[in-house]
Amino acid sequence: MSVREQNRKKKMLIGDDTNALVWLVILNSLFFAGILAIKVIFYLTVGAENTNNAGIDSWIALPASGYTLLTRPWTLITYMFAHNSIWYLISSLLWLWCFGYILQDLAGNSKLFPIYLYGGFFGGLCFIITANLIPVVHANAAGIYIMGAGTSVMAIAIAATTLSPNFRIFPMLSGGIPLWLLTVIFAAIDLSTIGLSHSGAVAISHIVAGATGFFFVYQLKHGRDPGKWMIDLANWINDLFNPEKKYNAPGHQQVYYKATKKPFEKMPHFSQQKLDEILDKINEQGYHLLTEEEKEFLKKASKENF
Repeated sequence: MSVREQNRKKKMLIGDDTNALVWLVILNSLFFAGILAIKVIFYLTVGAENTNNAGIDSWIALPASGYTLLTRPWTLITYMFAHNSIWYLISSLLWLWCFGYILQDLAGNSKLFPIYLYGGFFGGLCFIITANLIPVVHANAAGIYIMGAGTSVMAIAIAATTLSPNFRIFPMLSGGIPLWLLTVIFAAIDLSTIGLSHSGAVAISHIVAGATGFFFVYQLKHGRDPGKWMIDLANWINDLFNPEKKYNAPGHQQVYYKATKKPFEKMPHFSQQKLDEILDKINEQGYHLLTEEEKEFLKKASKENF
């Protein structure tokens, strides 16, 4: 099996706890199931009319009203995981899987969550600001809100395209379809579906989310990682609950081997251990952060079909 095939197979493993894409799909699905369960309980206990009047969605959706946001600040995060329609959820998850898988392949697992959160956060802020600057929307801001993964998915789509606009999908079709073309189709469908809802505030929020994805990748290409603090925070929290799995910074990692297993099995010209370490690094940080020596090792291993 070649290096590329080994890496692709590893990333597609659903049970892998480092697969950020799977976790995003799970979180969006759980949010939808939770909201639906609450609505069913309300329906069975207080009736359909009172369920509609309860405004369950408004407690997790992002409001246009600044005053309402102050009383429900968590909505700036929860709205990007919440959907009020099964069809909206399915379409969001399909696009998320499409662009998220490509982004993971290009930049590693650790970039997906930060881009998703940054895109949703800044897109949401833009929605609030824009809605309050437009007089017609501001006059009815108390009843306007947005929810769904649309802003975050737009950020991921633009980020993946910025990393590699000529990345080919469906290569069996006359050499494949370039990623930039798929992104254009997605953006056209997304913005046309939104239309002029809320006087364009939602559309502008998606555009800002896309710009956020572009800026994130721009920073990565210049050696700066805007999402590093999120990963460090997640590792710190993980260490609190898993003290036996302390996160070790590169250069300070201690490796212990079981007595019944060799430290590594030496293969002709190549070390299986070194290959696994490089594949792990690609999976977590992305191919672009490999050293020249590591890239050369992968190239030779691929030629040897190692």
